Amino acid sequence: MSDNVISENAVIVKRIAGEIGVTQRQAIETLTLLEEGGTVPFIARYRKEATGNLDEVQIRDIDEKRVYYKELIDRKVTILKSIEEQSKLTPELKARIDACYEKTELEDLYLPFKPKRKTKATVAIEKGLEPLAMFIYEQVPGEKTIEAFAAEFINQEKGVARAEEALEGALHIIAEWVSENADFRKALREMMLRDGVVSSRVLKGKEGEKTKFDMYYDFKEPVSAIPSHRMLAIRRGAEEEVLAFSIEMDEAKALGYLQKQVIKDGRSLFAPYLEKAVKDSYSRLLNPAIQTEVRLALKNKADEEAIKVFEENMKNLLLSPPAGPISVIGIDPGMRTGCKVAVVSDTGKLLENTTIYPTEPRNDIAGSTKSLMLIIKKYKISAIAIGNGTGSRETESFVRGMLRDNKVEGVFCAVVNEAGASVYSASDIAREEFPDLDLTVRGAISIARRLQDPLAELVKIDPKSVGVGQYQHDVDQKKLKDGLDGTVESCVNRVGVDLNTASYALLRYVAGINESVAKKVVKYREEKGRFRSRKELMSVSGFGEKTFQQAAGFLRIKGGDNPLDGTAVHPESYPVVEKMASSLEVKVAELIENVKLVQSLDINRFVDDRAGVYTLSDIKEELLKPGRDPRDRFVAATFREDVKEITDLTEGMVLEGVVTNVANFGAFVDIGVHQDGLIHLSELSNRYIKDPKEAVKVGEVVKVKVLSVDVPMKRISLSRKALLAPADSGAKKPAKNVERKEIQKPAGPKSMEDQLAALKAKFGGR
Repeated sequence: MSDNVISENAVIVKRIAGEIGVTQRQAIETLTLLEEGGTVPFIARYRKEATGNLDEVQIRDIDEKRVYYKELIDRKVTILKSIEEQSKLTPELKARIDACYEKTELEDLYLPFKPKRKTKATVAIEKGLEPLAMFIYEQVPGEKTIEAFAAEFINQEKGVARAEEALEGALHIIAEWVSENADFRKALREMMLRDGVVSSRVLKGKEGEKTKFDMYYDFKEPVSAIPSHRMLAIRRGAEEEVLAFSIEMDEAKALGYLQKQVIKDGRSLFAPYLEKAVKDSYSRLLNPAIQTEVRLALKNKADEEAIKVFEENMKNLLLSPPAGPISVIGIDPGMRTGCKVAVVSDTGKLLENTTIYPTEPRNDIAGSTKSLMLIIKKYKISAIAIGNGTGSRETESFVRGMLRDNKVEGVFCAVVNEAGASVYSASDIAREEFPDLDLTVRGAISIARRLQDPLAELVKIDPKSVGVGQYQHDVDQKKLKDGLDGTVESCVNRVGVDLNTASYALLRYVAGINESVAKKVVKYREEKGRFRSRKELMSVSGFGEKTFQQAAGFLRIKGGDNPLDGTAVHPESYPVVEKMASSLEVKVAELIENVKLVQSLDINRFVDDRAGVYTLSDIKEELLKPGRDPRDRFVAATFREDVKEITDLTEGMVLEGVVTNVANFGAFVDIGVHQDGLIHLSELSNRYIKDPKEAVKVGEVVKVKVLSVDVPMKRISLSRKALLAPADSGAKKPAKNVERKEIQKPAGPKSMEDQLAALKAKFGGR
């Protein structure tokens, strides 16, 4: 391996470590594991010694940087080859490209050598005016005046009739040179990002219209300060042809900078010509190009922030407390067509379905009551889940009245967020599960299962369809998909999956398992019966050693041959647990959940090449609480029975609701009126917070006070702060407990140089 490759990979590793805030050793180990095909959940959970206990967020960030620099290195190779083929690659230019680690700056360096469409400058070059442009640009006085030298380029055949035309063409060439200068572009870009102002205005003819964009009709905010939700809103307004927006910058300041860089002597004969060229370059070429770049930078930043909010909301929704394995009646509310009812067992199996009509126009209260009471008695129902769509409050009122009037005990009623249920109903997964059922019945089944286990049911739906994001159709769709898929994968592996009950839709998110292998696992289970051990997975077609390594620790088998198969202990650590049990002269099964025995273990005695302190600490925790579900206890919100429509709301009302969405500016809450209310950031807490996620999360049950109601615009303003006790302004903030992540010495240590060398072939070094 050549020295320059070692050097480049060392620089990249150093940059990644600095950008993520980890040590170079941590970066190298993590990059190596990722390049070897390790998944983020597996590395975070089972390779803590190697990474120095990095969490999933840090590992995903390292993975993103890994991809970024791979693409950058590949682009460098392409650019160098292109310039070399033009015979324009100088040692200085090559050195600048080699030292460049920013994609935008790399493209700036390549810009002068990029194949161009026809421009004013290329036309002037074709007319032979480049020497005249060079004479003016270099600003070295000669024997002839500028005008006299320009006259020498008059050429009727080439279309240069006068000296003035020659000068005009030469200035076009200079304007393009200025616009393609990488240093000038970088400086102006930074100037616009630092000092620019986003300015939006209402389009002509829309001035009197009341729209959701009215606050942006005459709006200005610094580029450096504008939050993602406002930038996305302005872009949406422009796309819907309500707004126009631009990025304003002090033209005099920009021109002053450029002229200072280009003009050597402001009193020289060349200065007036160069001033004209610089002004043309800025107004015609540079400003529009930099505006486009900054707009894109703002969009990318807004996308990134919006996607992070979406991911956080998705995580909280997926990790919503499950009601557990209980028998449930799921009701998809309807008015004219009735309410679809689906009965599912404690394992989620459909037992029965029917339709009832307890609401307008039929109002068949007696018939609906009879149907539900028969089902409750027949299947020993524990809960009734009602979707929060049209007719949900009327249906909920009927169900609660029925339970009360018939003195039904042991059955609770809960309204469930049905966002995406219709998407599931029409999906391939739903058709495979219930090919003979109507779409609405499938929806009722999904509603019932969401109460039992939100995670297991929501993984069947495209994450973008669950309604917990803002402007999700406006952000980069690939980045959104990758981010949400990563979030779902993280949640599924954090909770763990029952190998003998999980659908393929859930199994496909287990680390190392794709959809094809997930379907093969389910098929094997259907043909052979329950899995008795994790080892049995190796009998599934397509389930190789690498897949087993990545997936096994996240798959649980209850009541299997090996009690450790029901825990998060990875099979590679079974020998360690056996040593632990042997040291106490008990069997492994006796050690599990035996607090006294587990607490008596000195884990330092079991440190070896395969397990360090981090792994052994995790094993000890798992033995104390095997297969523990990390989700909170289930609590259902109770809506006020006298509040069903937005017109029922009055200022000052205190209501209970469920947080359905969290954005940068506040949180949306379902209070049971078919229109979510907004708690603005300023009304979320009795203390200062910068981020709504500091106060609430999706799925949380909260009490709120109604501040205002705008029925025509369907806007409900709520406050949580109004119901909280005043914050103690004199209280000291607790000191942050900063845990220093020490790096455990890995088995078979390698030098940093050896590990860099091992990365070279996979990391794309030249």
